[in-house]
Amino acid sequence: MNTITCGIDIGSRTTKLILLDAPKRKIIYKDIIDSKLDKDKVARDLFKKGVAFAKRRGMGIKKVIATGYGSHLIRFADKNVTEITCHARGVTHLMPTARTIIEIGGQDSKLINLGERGQVVDFAMNDRCAAGTGRFLEMVARLLERDIRRLGVGKSGKPAHISSMCVVFAESEIIGLLARKISRNDIIKGVQRALATRVMALTGRDFHKPVVFTGGVALVSGMASALEWSCGKKVVTPAHPQFTGALGAALIAAEPE
Repeated sequence: MNTITCGIDIGSRTTKLILLDAPKRKIIYKDIIDSKLDKDKVARDLFKKGVAFAKRRGMGIKKVIATGYGSHLIRFADKNVTEITCHARGVTHLMPTARTIIEIGGQDSKLINLGERGQVVDFAMNDRCAAGTGRFLEMVARLLERDIRRLGVGKSGKPAHISSMCVVFAESEIIGLLARKISRNDIIKGVQRALATRVMALTGRDFHKPVVFTGGVALVSGMASALEWSCGKKVVTPAHPQFTGALGAALIAAEPE
């Protein structure tokens, strides 16, 4: 029976699972589901689907590693590993030359600098203010009645200046801009640039290319270009940016004890 390993990333908004063909270090299955209050049940339901897939292929799951915001609540995992370590491992597997990771999720944002061997050199994290997270964009999408994934699709002639970096005050500021007939596209561009500036401030401008953008917010149109505008460097987004933490967990599970 072939051996596979499992990585589960329990985020504030979504829970992600990766099954890895351990000897080949190849992804054979991935799934994602909305996180709910009972995070252990959500992760267990997702894991059951993964187990069923593995059995159909005549495979067995050797080890499960959990990571992310709610990983401490997952009782069936063999081990918990920090988000920073798992994201670094996942991104390095996909892009060995990566030197800086920007990860923006629903409730926090992280900036991770990597060494030449993919090791974590330093990192900074914002988990106390919604202004630098996906929650900020969710508020804007709701207010402007836009699909969040297509938030930045439209063209902006003159990005609005968003001075409020508190979600509550920013909402009031955006309502004021709408009352002044500022276009929705200009407001969105201004919001995305403000969020990018907030995230890049985590680094103290200490970041290095190639810069890789991961997390659910990497799927929001316009955010990668806003980060490029803020940092002045090209930002690369992998094919499935929300899965890099789960991938890293599965890769670590595949390593010898």
